[in-house]
Amino acid sequence: MVWSFSKLDDDSIKAINDLEKKLGVTLLAFSDNIKVADLSEDDLKKVKDLEDKLGMSLVAVTPK
Repeated sequence: MVWSFSKLDDDSIKAINDLEKKLGVTLLAFSDNIKVADLSEDDLKKVKDLEDKLGMSLVAVTPK
């Protein structure tokens, strides 16, 4: 799958920054025909275990 980080205008950046501050998280914006994958609890645990092993965050996506 090919994807790229989104090209954001100033208003979009401000909206994202505002929501990040409100939620206390960092949001990543991707541009392409992808959506967050619908994973089972078991699959989520597998992703979390691999994140812990690798020391990084993973984002599971599927084509729209």
